[in-house]
Amino acid sequence: MSKRCALITGITGQDGSYLAEFLLGKGYKVVGMARRASTDPFERIEHIRHLLTVQQADLLDQASLIHLIQDIRPHEIYNLASQSFVPTSWEQAVLTAEFTAVGVTRLLEAVRLVDPGIRFYQASTSEMFGKTSEVPQHERTSFYPRSPYGVAKLYGHWITINYRESYELFACSGILFNHESPRRGKEFVTRKVTDGVARITHGLATELRLGNLEARRDWGYAGDYVEAMWLMLQQQKPDDYVVATGETHSVLELVETAFARVGLDWRRHVVEDPELKRPAEVDRLQGDYSKAKRVLGWQPKVGFRELIEMMVDADLRRYAEGLSGVGHTRRG
Repeated sequence: MSKRCALITGITGQDGSYLAEFLLGKGYKVVGMARRASTDPFERIEHIRHLLTVQQADLLDQASLIHLIQDIRPHEIYNLASQSFVPTSWEQAVLTAEFTAVGVTRLLEAVRLVDPGIRFYQASTSEMFGKTSEVPQHERTSFYPRSPYGVAKLYGHWITINYRESYELFACSGILFNHESPRRGKEFVTRKVTDGVARITHGLATELRLGNLEARRDWGYAGDYVEAMWLMLQQQKPDDYVVATGETHSVLELVETAFARVGLDWRRHVVEDPELKRPAEVDRLQGDYSKAKRVLGWQPKVGFRELIEMMVDADLRRYAEGLSGVGHTRRG
């Protein structure tokens, strides 16, 4: 029997890299989709690059998606690619819509045309809840997105449901709440904080500028969440699932935990900058993952404190390795 083949869009991102590792561990042939770029974006998957196939295609180009699926004939597709940084979605609202909304339709249409038997996973997000009507949020909670990113993701979510019901595709959406790791981009607040703590510890900075310290999120570990993606595509029937920890923490708690890891007083270094606040802040995002636990047998393994400390430690190592031999020493 030939290996099962999985296509991952957005394989060079945080989730793509963890999912690729997970699927390789399950014995899959893994093909990653990447856009043509002048720079090498493969840092997160460099350690497994020799085990993967990376092919070029683009969510903005319907023909390239059709040709890719015809070429590799995957059993499963995980659509993780999008313009995923919320602040950028206000600056590039139309581009965000093209990638994050219409791009999903192009990919689903390619599946329908080439092989409707492919199992399809769409990366939805808690940002779709936005100005939420209830806490915690579950699969039946109404949506009220508060950013162009949230709106675009909501389109992607509903078009996935539409194709599932209209064409009987095995198409699932994972409504993932915030999930972080040492591979998170520095533009996201968790990594901005842990990177800032490492820079301050190594004497490379003295302050860390942040927006709303009272904003609350349900933060989990990306390495846990990719397992839920896979489990969704192993079920008898396609469905949508909230993936979360069920806990909520403020940005201030994040800051306190990160600075405590290195024994520093955050009050001496953190500056709250009104310019960094969102035009429209979302309310309290807290996920109810009871359906995923009941149906998929999934639950998070890594807790909030362990996650933040893991990220701080990784950033400390990065700077220690980068500064070794340059005359810098780590401060306690």
